Amino acid sequence: MNSSTFTIWPFVAAMAIVVVASNILVQYPFGHFGLQDLLTWGAFTYPIAFLVNDLTNRRFGKAAARKVVFAGFALAVLLSVWLATPRIAIASGSAFLVAQLLDTQIFDRLRHDAWWKPPLVSTVIGSIVDTILFFSLAFASAFAVLDTGLGMEDGSLGFAVPFFGAEAPLWVSLALGDFVVKMLVGLAMLAPYGALLAVLRPSPAAR
Repeated sequence: MNSSTFTIWPFVAAMAIVVVASNILVQYPFGHFGLQDLLTWGAFTYPIAFLVNDLTNRRFGKAAARKVVFAGFALAVLLSVWLATPRIAIASGSAFLVAQLLDTQIFDRLRHDAWWKPPLVSTVIGSIVDTILFFSLAFASAFAVLDTGLGMEDGSLGFAVPFFGAEAPLWVSLALGDFVVKMLVGLAMLAPYGALLAVLRPSPAAR
């Protein structure tokens, strides 16, 4: 194992912590300001995963970022099975891999553009994909077999709730609320990303 592998372990640990925390928090509605049908606590933590990915990509390049994604994915899924439910772990793992690998690829393509463009564009697109995959797999009735097939009670959130003057399944409402907050947190993450640009300068391999 070379020295560059050791240097990415803080990023791996950060990624695993963020995803495990988000997997737990997404099961709890944000019970303030009447937003319990629109938002979960997980929306506030998960966008940090894109920041970890983008900082790794900037510092060490696309190959290292992929290592962090795969290592963080493995650790997170194992811990999520223990701390959350198998269905949440499956949904989270699938959404995480697709969204984060997409984020890695987009960031790398935009690497030489204005400093804010790679993290912003990759986070927006990655968050869209992640939200659709995670909430449909984790809570849509169409995927109830991910619970019942494992002998567990159906954890789907398919019952209707008020939705902009009409009705929609709760998981759709939660997905929309989470996505809006992800975008706001993603924008806020540009601040620490910009602040760390001088510290995490690209290595020769990342250029």
